[in-house]
Amino acid sequence: MAYDKFNILTSTAVPLPIENVDTDQIIPARFLKATERVGFGDNLFRDWRYNADNTPKSDFVLNDPTYSGKILVGGKNFGSGSSREHAAWSVYDYGFRCVVSSFFADIFRGNCLNVGVLPVQISPEFLEKIFAAIYADPKTELEVNLEAQTITLLSTGEKESFDINGYKKNNLLNGFDDIDYLQSIKGEIEEFAKQLPL
Repeated sequence: MAYDKFNILTSTAVPLPIENVDTDQIIPARFLKATERVGFGDNLFRDWRYNADNTPKSDFVLNDPTYSGKILVGGKNFGSGSSREHAAWSVYDYGFRCVVSSFFADIFRGNCLNVGVLPVQISPEFLEKIFAAIYADPKTELEVNLEAQTITLLSTGEKESFDINGYKKNNLLNGFDDIDYLQSIKGEIEEFAKQLPL
């Protein structure tokens, strides 16, 4: 399944300054029955977003119209817990294209990269500056430049670099998943196969 190409994302951001957000909080286990990667955004942070009677909790950030955007800014150790891919699917399906944190659980990071969500890991100090800027002005924008591997707080011009696997970077820039990548080099694979002895 191809995803949106990711090059430069300029957007406001949604602040979620909670540490150790695990995958069961991102998408509770009872919503993992579907096998298609659609509809999961409805249940992103389900138990934090809704009361038992399905009414929205007014004090949760996703229910606060003050904050919006395609970037989710989370606390340290985002995506810990189980390896469920559905957590990354729900982040993407909700509309986020980038998650910023000072530390990601490895499996969650990999799952995000596989579905078109860019996990940007920055220093704790820069993360705090971003949170402060968003709370001071919810219209604060961040610029995430994948080609340059930088994230910039546009209100001040402060920026940091981030790391990303070269293969995953190329896939994101092209909107590829692993199958799309293989399809893109089909000709090269066929030419290589011709050189193999029978």
